[in-house]
Amino acid sequence: QVQLVESGGGLVQAGGSLRLSCAASESISSINSMTWYRQAPGKQREWVARIFSAGITTYTNSVRGRFTISRDNAKNTMYLQMNSLKPEDTAVYFCQVVTNFQNYWGQGTQVTVSS
Repeated sequence: QVQLVESGGGLVQAGGSLRLSCAASESISSINSMTWYRQAPGKQREWVARIFSAGITTYTNSVRGRFTISRDNAKNTMYLQMNSLKPEDTAVYFCQVVTNFQNYWGQGTQVTVSS
């Protein structure tokens, strides 16, 4: 069973930056895709960014050009660099992986962007 722990959230002013981390309890080198999601108050959880083992990345339209997803297999960690943050980016951010036909989630980290 994979355990995921997010960190790096916090309070930042609009236009600022944060880097989120998602540390896995075991090797991620064999995990094909890793994903960041977020959930704002009163809204459904939404997909933000995904990275595949070959390094291919995809982003939802609202964050493309501002957020960068990456992974370090040697550290068993995935990252989300968030720049030019907007108040509408305020949410709890979760990392998710699917491996061995099982879906794993972290506990989430709060990101709050003030205007």
